[in-house]
Amino acid sequence: MEVAAPLARPRRRALFVDRDGTLNPDLHYLKDAERLELYRGVGRALALAHDCGWAVVCVTNQSGVERGFYTEADVARIHARLNDRLARSGGRIDAFYHCPHAPEHGCRCRKPGTELFERAATDLELDLPTSAILGDRVLDAEAGRRLGMRTALVRWPGHDAEVAAEFRARGIVPDVRADSVEGAVRRLLALG
Repeated sequence: MEVAAPLARPRRRALFVDRDGTLNPDLHYLKDAERLELYRGVGRALALAHDCGWAVVCVTNQSGVERGFYTEADVARIHARLNDRLARSGGRIDAFYHCPHAPEHGCRCRKPGTELFERAATDLELDLPTSAILGDRVLDAEAGRRLGMRTALVRWPGHDAEVAAEFRARGIVPDVRADSVEGAVRRLLALG
């Protein structure tokens, strides 16, 4: 009698999101969770991704930990508040991954390094080539490109010219550009 091998579980696609400057205003080394505010429509956008079967994973650089500006416990409180705020509009983040190192540390987990994305893919059984990353900086798109993911740039007023120059300098063109997180998510989902 022949026994069939168990079927491999299909891997899920994910929407990877940056935190500061993408989901919430970048307050430069945010330490106090009570100061966290979200951009309009973020909760709806993440709920839409979930409704389409995507996992939502936040990958963020938090060098303030190594620099002594705040602690790992502060980061955890901010992430808990972020999910509390998202829940009010039906959104949520399934998992948070952060790099606590300063850029000079030279680690693989700091974006545009890919270690945190790879760890999330293993932990959550994600399919990176069918996934996407949404951020406000070139390092978000660069990490996504290294992993073969689609990339989306959210542009905020007063920030666009500097970011566009960074993208040109590195020769990276995002797959999607939008003026809101919700617009970017809708365009990514339309790409399939």
